[in-house]
Amino acid sequence: MKWIEWAIVGALIFLPFATINRIEVDMQRKAMLTELRYNTSLDAAVDDAARMLTVNANQQRETQYESAKRVVLNKDEAIAAFYRTLYINFGIVDDPVAQGVLRRYIPAVVVIGYDGFYVYAEEEWTGADGNTERKPVWGAKKPYAYADSSGNSLSFTLDEFVLAYDAGSRSWFEGLRGDVGQQTNIALLKDAERFEKVRRSTIVHAIEDELAYRINKHNEWVSRFGLSYTFTLPTISQEEWHNTVDDVGVIAFIQGIPMGGKFYNNYALGGSRVLKKPEIVGARKGNVKVYYRSTCGFSYPVEETFSSEKAAAQKGYMPLSCSFP
Repeated sequence: MKWIEWAIVGALIFLPFATINRIEVDMQRKAMLTELRYNTSLDAAVDDAARMLTVNANQQRETQYESAKRVVLNKDEAIAAFYRTLYINFGIVDDPVAQGVLRRYIPAVVVIGYDGFYVYAEEEWTGADGNTERKPVWGAKKPYAYADSSGNSLSFTLDEFVLAYDAGSRSWFEGLRGDVGQQTNIALLKDAERFEKVRRSTIVHAIEDELAYRINKHNEWVSRFGLSYTFTLPTISQEEWHNTVDDVGVIAFIQGIPMGGKFYNNYALGGSRVLKKPEIVGARKGNVKVYYRSTCGFSYPVEETFSSEKAAAQKGYMPLSCSFP
């Protein structure tokens, strides 16, 4: 056989493998680009939801406690922003059918609040007409609850403020860890480092346990519609968890979207960054010392500024609402 014939035979043998390899590379490239687009879409949706958490909420209803993390949460605005951004980035704003399909791949959305968290997930109930109804709704707030072996109970927050039940005195106490620790015999409150570790782990485990329950229920529901994918609680690093429980925010999951020869699975964490709140201004309104947020825009003579409302009140300033100058 001449060398040119050998070359033709070799080319015929090599060509199918080269073609298959090129197709696989092209599919991998498309899958990677799709995954990047999905990641960007999910991150943007969660960030928008987190930003909307404190928008249009009446923060004046909250206590005067100085923590910047104690804010009213506008969960409905947040979830609306989440899905609105998601639909825009997936190109299905005007396609309610596709929107319904996409929702099946979102087992739960979590809003992390100051003293508890909320889960937005599918619920099923029987309506007044006797028919079964099912749709995503907000669940009741879940506290960051902890109990020790001595029968003491604690309800944690995103900082050192705590609600405590002292089993020894059968009394409830509320305040900062150090203050409550002096009033009770609860050992955990007297150890700042251990308190912080237990506080964080309690918050993380509370959210993880609730998510595991919700995802299990979601699996039962989607199996009725022929979706064979099994949703699972994703592994989130301790570092990411600890950064998340430092601020009010949102966690969302997307799982099981077919993407070539695999499934798209991801989660996103977004903080509302409420720590960057406006400074508190101490000013004179006539003969009265008042304090208000710097964003109120009042033109009263400013005497000093504060990092919190509590600090201003301790200096003798009276609160002034932005709505009532």
